[in-house]
Amino acid sequence: MELTWVDWSIIGAFLAVALLLGVWATRRAGRSSAEFFLSGRHMPWWLLGMSMVATTFSTDTPNFVTDLTRQNGVAGNWYWWAFLLTGMLTVFVYAKLWRRTGVMTDVEFYELRYSGRPAAFLRGFRALYLGVFFNIIIMASVSLAAIKIGAVMLGFSPLQSVLIAALVTAVFSTLGGFRGVLLTDFLLFFLAMIGAVAAAVVALGHPAVGGLGGLLDNPHVQGKLSLIPSFDLNGAESTELLLFTFVIPLTVQWWSAWYPGSEPGGGGYIAQRMLAAKDERHAVGATLLFNAAHYALRPWPWILVALCSMVVFPELSDLRKAFPNVDPSVVKHDLAYPAMLTFLPEGLLGLVLASLIAAYMSTISTHLNWGSSYVVNDFYRRFIQPQASEKRLVLVGRLSTVAMMALAGGLALWLENSVQAFKIMLQIGAGTGLLFLLRWFWWRINAFSEIAAMVVSFLVAVFFEFVQEPLFGVDRLPTSWEFVLGVGITTVAWVTATFLTRPTEPDRLRRFYRLAQPGGPGWRGVVDAARADGEPVEEAGAKWTVPLGLLCMMVGCAAVYGTLLATGFFLYGNILPGVILSVVAAGSTVFLFKTWRKVSSS
Repeated sequence: MELTWVDWSIIGAFLAVALLLGVWATRRAGRSSAEFFLSGRHMPWWLLGMSMVATTFSTDTPNFVTDLTRQNGVAGNWYWWAFLLTGMLTVFVYAKLWRRTGVMTDVEFYELRYSGRPAAFLRGFRALYLGVFFNIIIMASVSLAAIKIGAVMLGFSPLQSVLIAALVTAVFSTLGGFRGVLLTDFLLFFLAMIGAVAAAVVALGHPAVGGLGGLLDNPHVQGKLSLIPSFDLNGAESTELLLFTFVIPLTVQWWSAWYPGSEPGGGGYIAQRMLAAKDERHAVGATLLFNAAHYALRPWPWILVALCSMVVFPELSDLRKAFPNVDPSVVKHDLAYPAMLTFLPEGLLGLVLASLIAAYMSTISTHLNWGSSYVVNDFYRRFIQPQASEKRLVLVGRLSTVAMMALAGGLALWLENSVQAFKIMLQIGAGTGLLFLLRWFWWRINAFSEIAAMVVSFLVAVFFEFVQEPLFGVDRLPTSWEFVLGVGITTVAWVTATFLTRPTEPDRLRRFYRLAQPGGPGWRGVVDAARADGEPVEEAGAKWTVPLGLLCMMVGCAAVYGTLLATGFFLYGNILPGVILSVVAAGSTVFLFKTWRKVSSS
C-alpha cells in the first residue's frame, strides 16, 4: 500500500492547521501556569466535553475494541462499557464538587482535604506516581497503536513510528498549552469521527464481507454478535469469560478500580477539564456530553470494522501472512484494525490516516499537559521552588512534557498489545475506587487511608503479575479472580489504616467542608461540632442533592445504554427491541433535561 499525493496533501493540511492552532495559543499559554494548564478557568461545557471525547478517541482505542471483539465477541466490550456507571456518577454527583474546590490539579486536593506531612507526601508522591509513572504507561499504550498503524499502513519500523509521532506531538504540546489542546481537540473530534465511519463503510464493502447482510450471515462472526455474554456456563473458560467481560465489570469493577478517564469520582484529565470550566453547571454539562458521546456515539464504527476483520483475517496466521514485514511480536488481534484500513481508496486513505494521527495527537497532548501540570504544580512549585516565577513554571512544564514523551516512546517499544496495558493498569488500581468515592462524603478517611490503598493495590498487582507463579510455583489465577481478590485485599487494608490512624485535623475538615459543601450524614459530626463552636460550615438552606444525583445517574445510564444497544439491534435487523430501547433512551433523556439543572446548580 502506498499513499498518493492526494493522501499526503490531506495529512499535510491537517498537520498544518493543528500546528497553526498551537502557535496561535502559544502567547496566552505562556502568561502563567493557570493559563498553560487550565486556560484561565473560563472554558464552556461543549468545548470541554468534546475535548474529553477527543482525548479518549485515541489510536489505541479502536485497536483495543478490535482486540476484545475478535477474542470475546461484541459482548466483550462490556469490559469497558461498564465504566459508564462511573462516568454518570461523576456527572451528577462529583463534577460540581471538583469545580468548587478551585484547585489546579486533582492531586492538589490532598492538601485541601487532609492535613500534615502525610498529606504533603501524598500530594508529591501521587504527582510523580500518576503524572509520570502511570501517565507514561498510558502514553506508551497509545504509542504502541501508532507503531502498529505505522507498520501496516506506512511500512515504518517501530522506532521510526515512535520517533516521528513523539516529535510531532511533543512540539505541538509544548507550544499552546491547555488552550491549544482544547482548540485542536474540537477539530480532531470531527475528523476522527469521519475517519471511523469511513473505515466502517469501506470495511463493509470489502468483497469478502459482502455488506452488512453478508457480514451478519458469515460463519466467522456468527458466534460473536451477541450484545450480552452467554450465561451458558458450560466449562471453566465460558464461566471466566462471563465473569471477566460482564458480571465483574458491572458489579465490582466500575466502582472499585481506578482507570485513567474512568476514575471513580472523577480525576486526572477529566478533573482537569472540570476545573477549567466556567462554573459548576459547565463542569456538569461537559462530563455529561463526554459520557453520552463516548459510550453511545462512537463504539459501533469500530465494532463493525472488528467484525469485518474476522472475515478477512480470521486467524492471527492470516495477519502474519498478509504482513510478513511486520515484527511478529506485535502481530496480535489488535493489529486487525489497521490491517483493515489498508483497503481504503485514494483520498479516503489519507483522510482516515489523518484522523488516526488526530486521535493520537489529541490523547498524547492531553496526557502530556495533564502530567506536566502535576510535575509543575504539585512537585516542583510545592517542594522544589515555591517562589518560582510564572515564566519558570511554564518552562518546567514544557521541559517535563518533552521528557515524558521520550520515556513513553521507549516503553512503547516493549509492549505487545493494547489489552495487556489495560489489564496491568486496572489491576494496579483495583480496590482504590471506593476510597475515591467516599473521601468526599466521610470525614474519617485520612491521608493514611490513601497511602495504604495506593501501596497495597500496587503490591498486589506486582504479586499477581510477576511473583506468584515463579516464586510459589502456583499457576496464575483467572484474571477476574485476581481482580476481585485485589479489590478485597486493598479495601480491607485502607479501611483498617483509617481506623488505626489519627483523623484529619478539625480545622482542615471544616475548611474543606465550607469550600466544597459535600453534605450528607458522613459529615454530620464535623458540621455539628463546628456549629457548637460558633463556626458554622454549612450553607443556610443547603439541600443534599446526592440522592437526586444518584437517580439521575441511573436514568443517564438507561439513556446511554439504551441508545448503544438500540443501535446494535437496528444494525442486526432486530427492529422491535431496537424500538423499545430507543423509547427508553428518549424517555430517560427527557427526564434528565428536566432535572439536571437542579443537580448542577450551585
